[in-house]
Amino acid sequence: MSEPNINIIYISIEGNTRSFVTGMQDYAKTQHAADETNPLITLKEITEQSDFAIETKPYFAFVPTYLNGGNGIDNGVTELMTNVLGEYLNYDQNPSLCLGVVGSGNRNFNDQYCLTARRYAEQLDTDFIADYELRGTSVDTERIYNVMKERLAALTN
Repeated sequence: MSEPNINIIYISIEGNTRSFVTGMQDYAKTQHAADETNPLITLKEITEQSDFAIETKPYFAFVPTYLNGGNGIDNGVTELMTNVLGEYLNYDQNPSLCLGVVGSGNRNFNDQYCLTARRYAEQLDTDFIADYELRGTSVDTERIYNVMKERLAALTN
């Protein structure tokens, strides 16, 4: 009997997050083909046109960082472009099903790197579980897949 799927809810503004999670979905297929106990990945992209829905299965949130104003440390923060994802994740019972948040961004922004994902994890009362830069690497794909797989296994055991 195979393990449950890893469900990912994400937003992708410039295509980086979409590229990363679809690459991770392909990686999961190869892992599942080698050993059926390895979970597959189901993706759900949130856009401005998405209808809000009540999630019924545990999921991981993938959140890029886009800020406009403030440094998020000592003079506030103004998030932009990912707000609809935050609203979706906070809709109804959805926060209770989030198993963790994965962030992405550009390390050149120092303390702001993955700031949005860290803030979402706090709002959802869950853990910030991993990060990757821009479109990520194959090493990031394997690492983050394994983190999610372990968290899902802990939930189902």
